[in-house]
Amino acid sequence: MEYETVIGLEVHAQLLTNSKMFCACSADYQHAPPNTVVCEICMAQPGVLPVVNRRAVELVIATGLSVGCTIAEDTKFDRKNYPYPDLMKGYQISQYDMPIASNGTLRIRTENGDKVVRINRVHLEEDVARLLHRSKNGQPYSLLDVNRAGVPLMETVSEPDMRTPDEARAYLISLRSILRYIGASRANMEEGSFRCDANVSVRKKGETRLGRKVEVKNMNSFRSVFNALEYEQNRQIKLVEEGRAIVQETRGWNEGKQITESQRSKEGESDYRYFPDPDLPPLKIGASLVDEIRCQLPELPEARNNRFVTDYGLSIYDARLLTSSKFFADYFELVVESNKFLGKDLKRRAKSAGNWMLGEMTRLLKETDQNIETVKIRPEYLSELIDLVDGGTLSTTMARNVFELMFETGNAPKDIAERDGLVQLGDVDSLQPVVTQAVLENPNTVADYLGGKDTALRYLVGQIMKTTRGKANPSVVTELLTEELERIKQDDGY
Repeated sequence: MEYETVIGLEVHAQLLTNSKMFCACSADYQHAPPNTVVCEICMAQPGVLPVVNRRAVELVIATGLSVGCTIAEDTKFDRKNYPYPDLMKGYQISQYDMPIASNGTLRIRTENGDKVVRINRVHLEEDVARLLHRSKNGQPYSLLDVNRAGVPLMETVSEPDMRTPDEARAYLISLRSILRYIGASRANMEEGSFRCDANVSVRKKGETRLGRKVEVKNMNSFRSVFNALEYEQNRQIKLVEEGRAIVQETRGWNEGKQITESQRSKEGESDYRYFPDPDLPPLKIGASLVDEIRCQLPELPEARNNRFVTDYGLSIYDARLLTSSKFFADYFELVVESNKFLGKDLKRRAKSAGNWMLGEMTRLLKETDQNIETVKIRPEYLSELIDLVDGGTLSTTMARNVFELMFETGNAPKDIAERDGLVQLGDVDSLQPVVTQAVLENPNTVADYLGGKDTALRYLVGQIMKTTRGKANPSVVTELLTEELERIKQDDGY
């Protein structure tokens, strides 16, 4: 019997604000000593009053607009009550029935083509504290770091529209790309600024009724999300086939064991006892603010990807890779765009720039664990390097050597090439004596050529490249050699 997996995702992203959601504490807590970025409001001490962070609201509006949501005119904050140890005050300020944004869509690319995933809501809340699990003398214990408590947290809730772990991963990658493009979040899963909970259920193919869902947590990478969802769908299918019940619960992903493990029974909405926060007045979001934020949105990944294909003649695959990061795409366009590159020349330059960006640049960024934002090579220097190759001053091999030195030092390619003697020999006066010498020193190979063996020409070109230490222009060498050998053929009566 065939089964269908149904997946919905709840994605939490820490927002890029200077201060926390409801107080003046810094939102940059990552490198601070434990429990030093905290105040009375973070701890909900008696008599304190929270104040809404305007910038956080604006970033949620920007996110909602980026995924086609309707922005609410009226919204409010609610208290969500639950007794977890990382929530010292016993409740989290969140949004329940009046989120800032709702009813959006996100287009994802899958192996089976494009698919639209509906987005139920995008709402705002505060992050919780962080538990640090330790062990001493074989005895486990936990510590509480309150620094993270109160950091603005945006939750994007999808509808249960995804059917495979691949689709879930594609959704996360697309959403992360948008959040980074608009500057809403660093959206880094490894550091915890982009976290995902998945609701997973299975049903027989053809059924429309949803099965009993299981929530999966503790996934800290795209690979973890894929593996956890794949394991969980197989676990649930096995239970159904054995006639056993699926328990509605929260399960955590164990990276070491590559399994999901039961953590607790899953709460329902009634368990949270939502009610409007008495310390925070409702918010009215004016149309003028929404229009202002809409006008400030950058070109989003999907639109930019389409433009790269149309304007630059790139393949869909290359355009997708180049636009996956706003900074990467910005860098690429700075390399490409120049008044002298028009029409076909522009597309040719874009293809060359794309090859360098997706080839040598990507390789060195990975090897050195860097990102494009901190790379030393200025975009105009990469453009200059492409000119040197196109003009025959540098061979492709030489250019790769120069690029590595540019990556290391940030120096201009011309300066590196001249300093290290990496200029390609392309003038006839310099190469003719070398060609003549190669012909004189290899009489047997010349005889092979005259006898009709075309491979002999390639051998002679190789000898000349060896003599010049790779500096000779291969096309010029080939042309000069052919002329020399054809002259010998005519003189000898072949």
